[in-house]
Amino acid sequence: MNEKILFVDDEPNVLQSIQRQLHKRFTLDVAGGGEEALDVLRERGPFAVIVSDMRMPGMNGVELLARVKDLYPDTIRLMLTGNADQETAIDAVNSGQIFRFLTKPCPPAVFVTALALALRQHRLLTAEKELLQKTLKGCVNVLSELLGVANPLAFSAGSRIRPSVVAMATAMRLPRLWQYELAALLSQIGCFSLPGDVLNKVYADEPLTDEEEEMYIRHPEVGAALLEQIPRLENITRMIALQMRSFEEYDEAVTSDHVEEVLLGAQILRAAIDYDRQRFRGADHEQAVAWMRRQKQHYNPRVMEVLAAVQFEFQGQSLSLKVDQVTEGMVTLEDILTKSGGLIVPKGQTITRPILQGLKNFATQVGVVEPVLVRIGQPSEDSSG
Repeated sequence: MNEKILFVDDEPNVLQSIQRQLHKRFTLDVAGGGEEALDVLRERGPFAVIVSDMRMPGMNGVELLARVKDLYPDTIRLMLTGNADQETAIDAVNSGQIFRFLTKPCPPAVFVTALALALRQHRLLTAEKELLQKTLKGCVNVLSELLGVANPLAFSAGSRIRPSVVAMATAMRLPRLWQYELAALLSQIGCFSLPGDVLNKVYADEPLTDEEEEMYIRHPEVGAALLEQIPRLENITRMIALQMRSFEEYDEAVTSDHVEEVLLGAQILRAAIDYDRQRFRGADHEQAVAWMRRQKQHYNPRVMEVLAAVQFEFQGQSLSLKVDQVTEGMVTLEDILTKSGGLIVPKGQTITRPILQGLKNFATQVGVVEPVLVRIGQPSEDSSG
């Protein structure tokens, strides 16, 4: 494991001294100020540890470490300064969540021990994070597969939106990408409570009855209720609960109750789900984005700009379904036959409303060989805007 340490000080002789003393023990990099340090973190990161001086021109050490905490929360932060007054120490701890506060001149033995402990803390954090992510992803995969059995259309939607959600979160440089990925996968879990015809109607753009509309609108609430007892999924659960909320509805009452991470996650989900639905109905990337921009009150403008520009592939997904689970827009991947061997729908046929009705009639009157193999969505293509 390459555990790099970044030292930040505006005095070149201090940086030279540190490099001379410690280069044999640690993998080091240096920066001459706060802005330069942020550039180094962005271009040469990740870094396990950052050690900053307090008094520097422009951005001081407290400001720098506070920025690092927000941008790179896994980087362990230390303050090394000759300005050892109590107020500086309090500011550093409160604003930057400092692991150690060291004063100049710092004895080499104390300094080396502090760095070793910081690296150990980084290992503990990353090991816990890796275990957490693997455990959660394993649980989510099980839940997703169960959803796939209960409602294949809902499961496929979660799988399809995952790449676009991750691509948007990555483009927006959001930390903890795994949360957005899991939120996408689990976003439709509340749909297990819906009768099959309701989701079919939604994807086919057919009108819902008032009762069906009420059931569909409540599915994020149902999904959140299922997930809220699982530890460490709190932010994901809140993203899912808010996923159908329009951007214009994010008033002070809503924003004050949730952290920015949750709000952005929910807004990304809303955009990804609606984009996917337009692609499912046959729109290409530009048509889908244009349609969403006409409904601009529903979407965070920042999210929409990223969605329009981001590059990802819209993957058609193969599913084995019963006839009553087939919807308009799906494409047959093999011939659909009656139980007596007669051809009803040939391979490669897009399912239209008349074809779907005929298929259901055959299933009721004659019998159809099930399951049928279909593709959801369009063939894989570059959807860059």
